[in-house]
Amino acid sequence: MTRNEEIRPFRIDIDQAQLDDLADRLGKARLPHELPGDGWDTGVPAGWLRGLVDYWRDSYDWRAAERELNSFPQFTTEIEGQNIHFLHVRSAEPGALPLLLTHGWPGSVVEFLDIIGPLTDPVAHGGQAADAFHVVIPSLPGFGFSGPVSEGGWDTARIGRVWAELMRRLGYQRYGVQGGDIGGAVSPAVGRADRERVVGVHTNGGPGPMPPFPLSEEERTSLSAVDQDRVARIEAFMREEFGYISIQSTRPQTIAYGLVDSPVGQLAWIMDKFREWTHPRTTLPEEIIGIDRLLTNVMIYWLTGTAGSAAYVGYAQGGAWGATLDNSGVPTAALVFAHDVAIRRYAEQENTITRWTDVDRGGHFAALEEPELLVSDVREFFRSLR
Repeated sequence: MTRNEEIRPFRIDIDQAQLDDLADRLGKARLPHELPGDGWDTGVPAGWLRGLVDYWRDSYDWRAAERELNSFPQFTTEIEGQNIHFLHVRSAEPGALPLLLTHGWPGSVVEFLDIIGPLTDPVAHGGQAADAFHVVIPSLPGFGFSGPVSEGGWDTARIGRVWAELMRRLGYQRYGVQGGDIGGAVSPAVGRADRERVVGVHTNGGPGPMPPFPLSEEERTSLSAVDQDRVARIEAFMREEFGYISIQSTRPQTIAYGLVDSPVGQLAWIMDKFREWTHPRTTLPEEIIGIDRLLTNVMIYWLTGTAGSAAYVGYAQGGAWGATLDNSGVPTAALVFAHDVAIRRYAEQENTITRWTDVDRGGHFAALEEPELLVSDVREFFRSLR
């Protein structure tokens, strides 16, 4: 069988009937009764979500978001039988370094829209021409316009190999990688799959692995105060927030029925994490990121109906939990924001850490919350690797 390596131009063009159907569903939405106190401890408050639903129905402009997305060159290609959608924005600077950016869950390529300009055209954004990048931003298999998936096996190692093949098809001989959340695991996997061509791996949130729980008292007390706090927050997460992973990793098809059929269900499922993982946690996510950008990200899931395949790819990963992965030897950076819980001691077991930056602000969604800081750190890290 001849392998199809064709790269096809792609443009988002959502039929108006889909938007009319969404407006109809939002207008007829049946929200649950408020639980006592209607606070975040039991999930997304009904009173808060009702206001977001009203804004989505009456004020949000998908066509404006669609035009913004389509202002960037987009393409699709088939790799290992899977359709892969990606943005590919080349810099005008002759010495630009290719940079592959990978999002996570519940994110999408929308996460990176605000940093494409600063990365590809640094001079226009207060930087230097020598810091320019060509950017490639794929949608993870099963996510958005790369979805759904037709087979299993999409663990981070396989995605890493597919990303390496994508960069080969684009003709890039040397390139860097960057990502957070799932992208923070995929990016080192690209380095392992293509160590001869990957010049550096940059992650926000850290490249992993997690500490070996349960920690002995001796191990715990040997950590710094900052790292002890991170361990405590990981333990709290496992007690209080792990439910969504349990559901998505064991019953992704079952949860998909509600999310694909109900825009309010899809909105609540995603917004729960944006509230929990943005920083500071006590500030509503729309005050940190902006309501339109948040809704555009939700729309990618809704319009493509990929809640189930995104859950399946994101958390139904194969392989032994806690197994030590091969160190690629590729220089690796970690930009760890206030919300993040990466610990250098454990990250160094699998990665060649050459830059580690702890920051006292910012949350899980670095490109959306702290775009200037992320761009600055990426520039600095890759300067010596170009």
